[in-house]
Amino acid sequence: MAQKTDLKKATWTSIRLHETITAVCDTFFPSIQPPAAADPSVVKFYTTAASATAVPERVTEYFEGKVRHPKIALARPALLLLSTSIGSLILCGRKCLSPDFPYFKRFSQLSHQQREDILISWSKHWFYLLRILYTSLKLFSHLLYFTQVDDQNDNVSWKGIGYSGPDQTPRTPQQNENPEELHGPLYEGIIEMKQPRETLTHNLENSGFSIALSSQLTIKCDVVVIGSGSGGGVVAGVLAKAGHKVVVLEKGSYLARSKLTLLEGKALEEMYLENGLLATNDMEVLMLAGSTVGGGSAINWSACIKTPNHVRKEWSDRYLLDIFDSKVYDRALDMVCGKMEVQGEVQDEGLLNMVLRKGCEKLGYPVENIPRNSPSDHYCGWCSFGCKDGRKKATLETWLVDVVESGNGVILPKCEAVKVITDKVTGGRKRVTGVEFTFENENGDQEIGVVECRVVVSAAGAICTPPLLKRSGLKNGNIGRNLHLHPVVMAWGYFPTTSTWPESDKKSYEGGIMTAMSKIVANFEGSGYGAIIQTPSLHPGLFATLTPWVSGKDIKDRMAKFSRTAHIFALTRDVGSGTVNSEYNIGYKLAESDRVNMSEGIEQVLKILAAAGAEEIGTQHAGGRILKLKECDKEEMKRFVKEESRRPFKNLSSPICSAHQMGSCRMGVDPRWSAVAPTGETWEVEGLYVADSSVFPTALGVNPMVTIQAIAYCTSLSILDSLSRRTN
Repeated sequence: MAQKTDLKKATWTSIRLHETITAVCDTFFPSIQPPAAADPSVVKFYTTAASATAVPERVTEYFEGKVRHPKIALARPALLLLSTSIGSLILCGRKCLSPDFPYFKRFSQLSHQQREDILISWSKHWFYLLRILYTSLKLFSHLLYFTQVDDQNDNVSWKGIGYSGPDQTPRTPQQNENPEELHGPLYEGIIEMKQPRETLTHNLENSGFSIALSSQLTIKCDVVVIGSGSGGGVVAGVLAKAGHKVVVLEKGSYLARSKLTLLEGKALEEMYLENGLLATNDMEVLMLAGSTVGGGSAINWSACIKTPNHVRKEWSDRYLLDIFDSKVYDRALDMVCGKMEVQGEVQDEGLLNMVLRKGCEKLGYPVENIPRNSPSDHYCGWCSFGCKDGRKKATLETWLVDVVESGNGVILPKCEAVKVITDKVTGGRKRVTGVEFTFENENGDQEIGVVECRVVVSAAGAICTPPLLKRSGLKNGNIGRNLHLHPVVMAWGYFPTTSTWPESDKKSYEGGIMTAMSKIVANFEGSGYGAIIQTPSLHPGLFATLTPWVSGKDIKDRMAKFSRTAHIFALTRDVGSGTVNSEYNIGYKLAESDRVNMSEGIEQVLKILAAAGAEEIGTQHAGGRILKLKECDKEEMKRFVKEESRRPFKNLSSPICSAHQMGSCRMGVDPRWSAVAPTGETWEVEGLYVADSSVFPTALGVNPMVTIQAIAYCTSLSILDSLSRRTN
């Protein structure tokens, strides 16, 4: 846990700020009376206020710079205002008035009920920045209350809400054990930069790379691949296996199998972009994006769906991209699926997918198995925090293994590309000469290095690739535009352990994350724009951040049902789009048709949950309405479903999520409408390619991993052809 604030060393400002944040956190999570005859673990959960943990200290860290967001900078002055009587009056209104001198109370001096009323008023306030302040406070406090752990990697709430946490039994190395079993297959190809310069140079030279040492470290190779996920992993593997010297620069860290804790909070901070706290500028959409060796493939939910035929046709016919209507692309799809050992069977389904499947079958809706890059008996639930046994075939178990085994490549974690270095050639077009990157040296200082090369491939993802290209001097107006997010909205159903189905030992967080899917509102045969229905991975922290907050008691009552609450979501193929200005400055706007598709999706999800036998159903709308199905008739249920599904998805009233970002450097046949050519090469710089989801011409509408890998495979073939021609 974070250390408590040392008040002896703190300034007046920090003391008052800490006092205010503590009051806010205790308003969200107070100590309250537990249910009668509750288990001791439940009693502990109900009676533990946020201030009895390190939540306020951690929330303060987030507001003091740990979270980068354009609007968060405005929150700290607001919180400082709340630490004064006049400021509290400005932000909280008449509730701060007192009959006694000085006639105004600070927020922290108000009663618990008054503070609750103020937070609720902020959540729907006409002044948008107050809604953002409320949303950020709720997000940080809820996430931290359920994810921070003590020295034994335990959390005060977990037993009380029915969460086991990951298995923390230390793994005992076996005698004569293959190091690969303990560390994973990449251990010989990972070169950590934070080591003595002599050792670092020796390791790079032993891997076959020329090194120049002057004022900075310079590495020489054929190809630099920026990013190691579904795009970068494929390109690096193909090119290294073909005999080219490849350096993979990965912004995130490398977590070997033995280093994975599978703890939600730790994984979000170590394996996700912006510590797992990435949001659009208006905070309407919360995004998850991988930032570790393996990228999104290391932390995604295993779904492996080929590019739908109607999408291929649209990209081929409307955008004139012939590759998507070719046998080459067919072979690429088959190749990447074979590499990942994709299969569509499931032996034992987890609670959420059981609910989705049964509800669809009861209603006569179509439901199908989701192909996955994990075996049929993979009953896990922790895939979003890495894979300790390597059974999920992410790039660090497949394509990056080719990089290492070829003897032609190395992977450099915690190396962030600053810019692509270019020079001009005949005709004014630029040509790649290398990449400048930052890393932390043995002394803990930031240092700049250079990799000289003939080809650079940006596979940093749809959020990070556009800023990199802009920093590198590219001017194409399509870079950073046309961002699509596959907006996701969820509904939930509660299935108590006393129910005859599902079995009482089934938990919401266990089992294959995605094994079933319905296309009842996907509209594949019509416009191609609709919503697919699937299930999420929600461990306590993310579960709580999405759960409506009505009061301190209500949130604890809801979380006490965590382990038997099944969430199902509708994922929309969005027409609306956004702009990537930087890695943490992202604008986005839904189209009206997207809102309609989201509403239709939530309507069907609520019906599915009810048909599966839920005792309670609801959405994540801030109003927090709950329908107890045993206490209502069919007409009341129909009315509830209609009303909840027709609520507008705007003004921070309902959380919208995104695990897929795409389209921000889209592919095309004309630089006026696209950022890269059909080969994946940028229009402005020879030898600079993009091979990630940012090249998608439109939103895809299904989980994108297979499509990213197939396009990256085709891009690899183009690069091989270019290198061959330049050599000859």
